[in-house]
Amino acid sequence: MWLMLHSGSRNIGKELAERHIAIARRLPHNTDLPDRDLAVFLAGTPEMEAYRRDLWWAQEYARRNRAVMMAVLCDVVRRMLPQVTYGEPISCHHNYVAEESYGGVEVLVTRKGAIRAGAGDLGIIPGSMGTGSYIVRGRGNADAYCSASHGAGRRMSRSKAKKTFSTEDLAAQTAGVECRKDAGVVDEIPGRTRTSRRSWSGRRTLSRWSPISSRSSVSRVDGWV
Repeated sequence: MWLMLHSGSRNIGKELAERHIAIARRLPHNTDLPDRDLAVFLAGTPEMEAYRRDLWWAQEYARRNRAVMMAVLCDVVRRMLPQVTYGEPISCHHNYVAEESYGGVEVLVTRKGAIRAGAGDLGIIPGSMGTGSYIVRGRGNADAYCSASHGAGRRMSRSKAKKTFSTEDLAAQTAGVECRKDAGVVDEIPGRTRTSRRSWSGRRTLSRWSPISSRSSVSRVDGWV
């Protein structure tokens, strides 16, 4: 039996990112871009170093946040079931940046909707609310920057989902499942607005990286980022 939870930097990462994006847009080398969202920092500059410092801080905050939450959850279960024992926990980052090396080149890997799947790495691929989730083990595919899909892909925006489905639809789709069934999670209806990650036909070990609804991009540490 698995105890599973999800948490991140709880908006702090978003706030830090937006502040740094605003700084990048004002830098001279970004003034003539066709789209303001293409603004970048240059490696080795004070702005880039400040961004990376805050980035690592937010990711570490997210990791510790999950660790504390899991410790509390385990303690609750232990009080109810004193005989319970636990194995080694799996802490699985997603939507994050990592410093890694491929082909002898030091790079920054941005995994958006993706997790690390290095050889032997344990990871988590959750389904949509009320559907199955998977504990997986990576194969270390360097061609995919040792990445794998994470989570369920979204078929429509949150606002469109809430206009399309009702709480009655939610109750029907999650019948027999102990979960929230209020209007606040209508956009999470399984099989409708979010699709389960079953790219491996239910197998428990990753056989290949699937690019469906996930992105893994790479930038050189010594160049444009």
